[in-house]
Amino acid sequence: MNLLHEVRALFEPVLKSIVPDLGRLPEYTGMVKSVADAKNGDYQANFAMPLAKVLNRKPQELAQAIIDQLGANDLLESAVVAGPGFINLKLKSRWLAARLQIIAREERLGVAQVAAPKMFVIDLSGPNVAKPLHVGHLRSTVIGDSLVRILRFLGHTVVGDNHLGDWGTQFGILLYGYKNHLDAAAYVADPVRELARIYLLIRQLAKAANDDDEGTGEVMEACRRETAKLHAGDPENNRLWNEYMPACLEMLRPIYARLGVQIDHALGESFYNPMLPGIVEDLLAKGVAVESNGAVVVPNAKGVVPKESGEQSKEEPPALIRKRDGAFTYTTTDLATIRYRMETWKPDVLLYVVDARQALHFKTLFANARRWGYAGVEFQHVQFGSILGQDKRPLKTRDGGTIELDSLLDEAVARATKKYEDNCTERRERGQDVPEMSAPDKAKLASIVGIGAVKYADLSNHRSTDYIFDFDKMLATEGNTATYMQYAYARCRAIFRKGDVDVSEFRKNPPAVLLVEPAERNLALQLLKFEETLDGAATDYVPHYIAAYLWDLAKALSTFYEACPVLTATTPELKSSRLLLVDLTSRMIQKALDLLGIQTVERM
Repeated sequence: MNLLHEVRALFEPVLKSIVPDLGRLPEYTGMVKSVADAKNGDYQANFAMPLAKVLNRKPQELAQAIIDQLGANDLLESAVVAGPGFINLKLKSRWLAARLQIIAREERLGVAQVAAPKMFVIDLSGPNVAKPLHVGHLRSTVIGDSLVRILRFLGHTVVGDNHLGDWGTQFGILLYGYKNHLDAAAYVADPVRELARIYLLIRQLAKAANDDDEGTGEVMEACRRETAKLHAGDPENNRLWNEYMPACLEMLRPIYARLGVQIDHALGESFYNPMLPGIVEDLLAKGVAVESNGAVVVPNAKGVVPKESGEQSKEEPPALIRKRDGAFTYTTTDLATIRYRMETWKPDVLLYVVDARQALHFKTLFANARRWGYAGVEFQHVQFGSILGQDKRPLKTRDGGTIELDSLLDEAVARATKKYEDNCTERRERGQDVPEMSAPDKAKLASIVGIGAVKYADLSNHRSTDYIFDFDKMLATEGNTATYMQYAYARCRAIFRKGDVDVSEFRKNPPAVLLVEPAERNLALQLLKFEETLDGAATDYVPHYIAAYLWDLAKALSTFYEACPVLTATTPELKSSRLLLVDLTSRMIQKALDLLGIQTVERM
């Protein structure tokens, strides 16, 4: 049940009768929103002021006339004109209580599936398999996974596709380094780590020679030759590639498992390599691409072609799809990927969860895909910002290297373990009873809390912003953190254990809900806002809406605990009502965290 839609639907018949341009009706109904300050009610309608200008009427008078036309209804307790023409709305507590009793029986907690489901393909994670996953892969992985979960829960069909970097320039770098700087013993002992060392070494040598990716220095030129040979089917380069690919792929599996991320498909650049000549020929045949100085390019709308250096216009994106030496580019591979996804899964929407620095590349890619014939699909670059250290610069190790993701998660789990042990010690010193936990259970708890803290710290920020990585803040037991949400869930479950109450009855035969205290009503209202939160998160592809919802719900729960005794309520009916609110809150927290890819624990 989408509470916001229910409120907006009340106004739709009235607005239809007075809005001159019905095409703008959704714009006006969309001006009904949750209030920023609960003193003003539950929702607020803000359409009277802009509509009054169109109708040449006074906003306050128009607002009151709209209220008068609403008539009696089961939803609104009051609708009051405020300020220059706002309409403050308060819902009937009886109506809220009845809805809570209904959703308590439902596994989906009142969240309806979409009426018109779509097919999504989400491009997420996308690591280069030539080196271990590092902190830079965290955001694409967890944001992408959360979007998969949210969209599926709402009823859409979703394919998560991990577009692995296993064929591009980085492999030319790796092949050159392998042939010239290999430590054979280290390679036998740990091939993934030795390949990572080689890759980093060659990048450092190129940087020292001021020879970047498009430079003409000796190092990068040699790497480009190795790349071209690989693409052309050179037996030795292909043998080497096949030799170390299994180890590189196996390196990814345990980290995705630790993060709780399931990948539907992992099709690398190598999968698309055989398709690339056909892609270029098709683009030429359709007049989308042209030959230019031995290369094949897609001109921009003004007919300008890019230089082979990859230079691009910010206004009119052109593209290089085959270089003079016969090598293909990332754009060629990405176009092949689009064709494969469209033919295989026939999506309505293609989402690319990739950092903001690639914005121009995707602008170019999407423009050229549409010109090629894929104008009917929705393309979205779901871009995100950077993870920063305490110095507000991109997060690095002390020696300036990139932090490996596995090491980051190890540190999070270790800190969660220490925090748990410290808390147990403090409670024992205060004379409190602290149940003993087995070593396996403690390890599981630390993993759930530590990794959950890392994921929530990322997902609670708007994806487009940078954020500062801070273990102390993300593991805090107060504030908008995963640890606090997990604790709120565990606290709810503890009430049922303490009272020796069978929770199943509150789901099979929910008791009547009594919203006597303001804190009860506020908690009820927050519980019923879950679906509108999910709709917003899915519409804008922003998981942080769910984290914001969790924070509001947790605060409402805390106020409820202080004001409303549960097990010692004054009547059996009130006790049952409050137990139902507690159970529903725990279920909402658990489901919301699950949609962020974060687990809960029964005891903390």
